Amino acid sequence: MRYLLLIFIFFQVFPASSQDIGLELYSFRNQFKTDIPGTLDTIRKMGITKLEGGDSYGLSHSEFKKMLDDRKLKVISVSGDFSKLQTDINAIIGNAKIYGAKYVVCFWIPHNGNDFTVDDARKAVEVFNTAGKLLRENGLIFCYHPHGYEFRPFESATLFDYIATKTNPQYVSFEMDVFWIKHPGQEPVDLLKKYAGRFQLMHLKDRKPGTPGNQNGQADVETNVVLGQGDVGIAEIMKVAKKYGVKHFFIEDESSRSLSQVPQSLSYLKSLKK
Repeated sequence: MRYLLLIFIFFQVFPASSQDIGLELYSFRNQFKTDIPGTLDTIRKMGITKLEGGDSYGLSHSEFKKMLDDRKLKVISVSGDFSKLQTDINAIIGNAKIYGAKYVVCFWIPHNGNDFTVDDARKAVEVFNTAGKLLRENGLIFCYHPHGYEFRPFESATLFDYIATKTNPQYVSFEMDVFWIKHPGQEPVDLLKKYAGRFQLMHLKDRKPGTPGNQNGQADVETNVVLGQGDVGIAEIMKVAKKYGVKHFFIEDESSRSLSQVPQSLSYLKSLKK
């Protein structure tokens, strides 16, 4: 009994061990263009075993899956394009099943330029509720990943609040990219608390101090810095994320320095245990 209590205390104080931290494969998109097996070897040598992906980089999904299996790399979540959620959800389900993924994530709601409106949000709610139900019936969990444009004011709240309150929690969860919460002027910890249990996945990404934010879903990828060196507040987020429902964490570094920065970010996350 005492042993179990010590384990519980450990994971409350140290919410994300290095083994919990995965990688969004988009971070190494440029490396995959020239060397798929070598890039996977690099990821494994970093001690990473959990991935978010869905692309097979020109290979068949079965070929890429074998490469992952050979390196004991596990795909936790795959992407689900907004249009395919409406027109070809069986393809999304099939892709998730090939990789053995548990989650399907939509990363973008189509809209006209920078003009994201309540009509766009209403359409998303309809698509997400319908697709989320079908995915749930097939043993999968659907998440939406906000990109910042959803935080424009609407009535007394934001368009994200509209989406969150109008979608069915049984069928629709969220992935929080902490950069894309901070960038439009929100605080990740506050949002985790406000929608406790809804954010099941998290992208860990930090932002160069002094970077001007916006609500357009646009940012210079070179503003991505090593975790802990930016203004997003990674340490505080890691203290509370699991408490409020986050189950999987993925480093995502979109900068041209990702190959050198990801190991530094991993070291930073390990240091938070001390």
